[in-house]
Amino acid sequence: MDANLIAVATISGALALGAMSPGPSFILVARTAVASSRRAGMGAALGMGMGAVVIALVALLGLHTLLAAVPWLWLTLKTVGGLYLLWMAFKMFRHAHKPLDVDKNASAGKSFRRALMSAFLTQISNPKTAVVFAGIFAALLPSHITPAMYVALPTAALVVDGLWYAFVAYALSSSGPRKTYLRYKAVFDRIGGSVMAALGVKLIVK
Repeated sequence: MDANLIAVATISGALALGAMSPGPSFILVARTAVASSRRAGMGAALGMGMGAVVIALVALLGLHTLLAAVPWLWLTLKTVGGLYLLWMAFKMFRHAHKPLDVDKNASAGKSFRRALMSAFLTQISNPKTAVVFAGIFAALLPSHITPAMYVALPTAALVVDGLWYAFVAYALSSSGPRKTYLRYKAVFDRIGGSVMAALGVKLIVK
């Protein structure tokens, strides 16, 4: 089998494992799906996939090398990304106690486009994700990167992240998970906000 095909398949598997690990992206998609609508959840899934495309392209262009050469840029990216996650956590805490009318929220709440943009910004706000991508690429890519890889790998990132989060959105927008969320909304929002805040703080200070 062609070395490039093997590399794309192996990298896709590594990216899939990364996407499935809990983090701010999962929290955002899950909350959007259960609190708004399946359509909004799918918008968030697409936003995650689009963010993965950007991260894959940046990683291919040598982000790891650039950050090693310019330490202050890494510090800036970490700080901005951490502050964005803290802002997301603040909003979750702020609205945790408010009851949610799902029927009204499905039509008047977060739209497909808004969910997409929120997810996209969440995905690209974490520079550690880009470093992980760069590390995977550096470890698994062949020594010679053909031009086709600049299309194949971002496409693979889009498919892997998009499909995984679409599955999450579809599963959690079903009636069972939604009813459970509505019953314990304040608890779930505060737990999710706490995790989001912890990730933001960790990103800034570590």
